[in-house]
Amino acid sequence: MGAVGGGAVNLFKGIYNSPSGRRLPAGFDAIRREAPKIGGSFAVWGGLFSAFDCTLVALRHKEDPWNPILSGALTGGVLQVRYGFSSAARSAAFGGLLLGLIEGVSIMLNRMTAPLPEQSVSLDTLSETSTSGSKVENVSDIKSGGSQPASIDTTSRPETGDTWGSAFGAFRQHKERANAK
Repeated sequence: MGAVGGGAVNLFKGIYNSPSGRRLPAGFDAIRREAPKIGGSFAVWGGLFSAFDCTLVALRHKEDPWNPILSGALTGGVLQVRYGFSSAARSAAFGGLLLGLIEGVSIMLNRMTAPLPEQSVSLDTLSETSTSGSKVENVSDIKSGGSQPASIDTTSRPETGDTWGSAFGAFRQHKERANAK
């Protein structure tokens, strides 16, 4: 990806910065000179990021948004450590911030585009709480067609709040449900 993207950028840069009559050869010359450098840098960054991400998953025993955020920070810091501690710290902060923004946007898009879960009403779910918070006391009345609770909302999502904790909590709840099965 780095070589292809770098090649495209350098092709346009070479064409733009060269004199008339020499634009296309200069663009291809820029690709030949610069694309391997950008591709190599991208490969090093991607390799370090993947190594840190896999290491954090193995150490923390969980797959959550914090792993890529921390991996981005560690990658940025390690790549800049040869220029000193302050440069490494700035690069680590920037890497963590950048990956935090990417993860936040990803979580937001997943929540916005996720379909509402379909829930069916069964005798087991009727003994759960209704929207008013009261329990259905007599399930046999419902079986026989007797009085039913005023409203059981089976289409609403569970209350999660608007905090970042609830955003990351959704991943935890998903994993707990998967482990319970």
